[in-house]
Amino acid sequence: MARYRFGRGDYKYFNYPLPHTVQDLREHSYPYLAPLANEWNQTLGVRDRFPGKHADFLAICRRQGQSRATPLLLHYETGDFNCLHQDLYGAVTFPLQMTCFLNKPGLDYEGGEFVLVEQQPRAQSRPEVITPDRGQIVIFATRYRPAKGMRGYYRTNLRHGVSRIRRGTRFTLGVIYHDSE
Repeated sequence: MARYRFGRGDYKYFNYPLPHTVQDLREHSYPYLAPLANEWNQTLGVRDRFPGKHADFLAICRRQGQSRATPLLLHYETGDFNCLHQDLYGAVTFPLQMTCFLNKPGLDYEGGEFVLVEQQPRAQSRPEVITPDRGQIVIFATRYRPAKGMRGYYRTNLRHGVSRIRRGTRFTLGVIYHDSE
């Protein structure tokens, strides 16, 4: 991460074919998220609709030249962190993604909280700090989500990252539904 100024730590993208567990998680969770993604697009006046099957969505990615797998394993040691960012890898993006927590906070590591920051137009940014337990997942917006304002709905941008690890080792699995160029 340091080489690209993304923070400190290591990440490794999986290649196709994905490990069976990662493939199953990505493929089987997508149909539950696609209706919400379509509802968000409709609410925001975006015409694009997401198909019900993940394989059909990946075909859309491939037509746009996005054929590299995006699920990844992230590894952090004491002093490591991940800067606030968005996982956008081309013209086609899915508006939700998932992080699976593989270590136990307080036992395996301290610090390393999952941080979401929401940027609202003409307002201060609002952070949320989450400390999920081992085996839990967080599903969050990849880029933006609809928010209701005085004059209807608008896009509120989100970025995510990881606070500094104060002690120990932290691993997470990132499941991004769109592929990259």
